[in-house]
Amino acid sequence: MIRVFVVAPTPMMIAGLRAMLTTTEIAVVGEAASLAEITIELPTIDVIVVDQLLLDEVVRAIANDGRVALVVLTNADERPLAILRNLALRGWSLLPMGATGAELQAAVTAVAQGFVVLPVAYSEQFSEQRPVPVVGALNLSSPDEALTNREREVLELVSQGLSNKLIARRLQISEHTVKFHISSISTKLGASSRTDAVSRGVRRGLITL
Repeated sequence: MIRVFVVAPTPMMIAGLRAMLTTTEIAVVGEAASLAEITIELPTIDVIVVDQLLLDEVVRAIANDGRVALVVLTNADERPLAILRNLALRGWSLLPMGATGAELQAAVTAVAQGFVVLPVAYSEQFSEQRPVPVVGALNLSSPDEALTNREREVLELVSQGLSNKLIARRLQISEHTVKFHISSISTKLGASSRTDAVSRGVRRGLITL
């Protein structure tokens, strides 16, 4: 279970993020609207999702704790990138304010595993000005992006009804990595569930039943 803390300036935004993030794999364990309300027990938090307006406050609160990952919702301002590149974080991501629930969930899953996640549009825009040290990038902006060989393997095993634990054992990877691959597959295919991902994969000829 990935434990998420939400920091956003309005109750409506907090409620929206909580609704989009809460799944069987992600739990929102806290929320705040200002620095005065941020009471984060860092060892119990995996990922902080924060509006860029409150990023400075969150950075002060976490004190560069390398165990925490950040997902920052931004309006394509380059400033959050400069801040994140200089922090010692487990992983981090920039997402547009209009990101979908599936994109947000995929980013949270990825950064919790130590990845840097940028939508392709942001990556291209920012890299023109200075290189971005990407640990591992996940394309969140192209639903038709081809699956990697590993993602095809995972999708094939999902289609056979295997659980994440069994898929991890079969491929000799961790369950968290399996979850990351499934999130990435769902984002690329525009799928809303495992069953939907399998259905879309079959229709596109990516796997056979």
